[in-house]
Amino acid sequence: MLIADNITHFARVLRTAGLQVGPDRVLTGIAAVQAVGLDRRDDVRAALAAVMLDRHEQEVTFDAAFDAFFRDPKLLEQLMYALLPKISGRGEKHRPPRNNRMAEALAAPRAPPPPPPTGPQTAKEELQFETTFTFSDRERLQRADFETMTADEYTLAKALAERLPPPVLPVRLRRHEAAAGGRIDLRRTLQAMARQPHTLQPAYTCAGQALPPIVVLLDISGSMERYARLFLHYVHGLTRRHLRVHTFTFGTRLTNITRCLRHRDPDVALKLADEQVKDWKGGTRIATALQAFNHTWARRVLGGNAAVLLVTDGLDHDEGGQLSHAAAQLHRMAHQLVWLNPLLRFEGFQPLAGGVRALLPHVDRFLPMHNLASLADLARALRAPAVRPSTLMH
Repeated sequence: MLIADNITHFARVLRTAGLQVGPDRVLTGIAAVQAVGLDRRDDVRAALAAVMLDRHEQEVTFDAAFDAFFRDPKLLEQLMYALLPKISGRGEKHRPPRNNRMAEALAAPRAPPPPPPTGPQTAKEELQFETTFTFSDRERLQRADFETMTADEYTLAKALAERLPPPVLPVRLRRHEAAAGGRIDLRRTLQAMARQPHTLQPAYTCAGQALPPIVVLLDISGSMERYARLFLHYVHGLTRRHLRVHTFTFGTRLTNITRCLRHRDPDVALKLADEQVKDWKGGTRIATALQAFNHTWARRVLGGNAAVLLVTDGLDHDEGGQLSHAAAQLHRMAHQLVWLNPLLRFEGFQPLAGGVRALLPHVDRFLPMHNLASLADLARALRAPAVRPSTLMH
């Protein structure tokens, strides 16, 4: 019975860390451990991994959970051990980085808050100290501005942004694929008749569909820092579900962080991006960044009806018309250029800044990006008929 309890707790840790381990796998894991026995630790690890993992990339999370959970037979002691600070010294650089998600999954549960005192002020005090996210809280969070969120709300918003749908629609491909209905595929039909002449079973085909490539140009200057951080979680979720996503950051220079965001763990992915990007919360040189992208990367990543998401507030000076020229060149090479601007959250927004007026004539869409609802509505907004953003300048 003790073995079953430990495996059940271990499955809960894996679920908290993001693995899909249901009750059926718990029962199968108990049977597998009983079959191999408890004599060898590696046999137990292999038995549980065989029934609880779906993909090869899940092994890193599983191994971290197994080593931490079964280090000590007493669950409480090993939980406390996971929370102890790690000693740095010789050989530290050869150790794998600490898994923040696994540390959070193994953390001891928080003590329940003390019961509220009875009296006329009970309802008011409960409302003041309530920190759990109910359904109404999540609904309100969809409309909350990233700049005004609390730390807990911002953490939840980052997790929700990872699961938002892609902002582009599938495009029709020239290559056809097998289908249940549609146009008859004469070649496959005749091939089937050659193998079985006494039967006539028509085969059908239809044009295939695929999501076009997405290129993200993200402003990480000081005025965009909080929006950029959360938008990177949104882009990380897109990169994990849609491989053809290319991400570039720019402040005073252009940096390609596409490979960083391909890591499965968002915490590790953003840490790698932080190490590579050197101009966080600095100035803004939009014209220089667009010129560098057009010269070095445009021909490499803008094929196949690629859509460009330009995320910036446009607060830059258009000295000598360089920004307008670079934006026009980018617009000619991209299938669709969408500008996401957090300043559109203000109802009385007017394109008064020089950078905004230089960019507006060369973009296909001009949309807000300041909360989760605006990110979730990107796909719906792109389906609507295009309205030239240059009309805002009149």
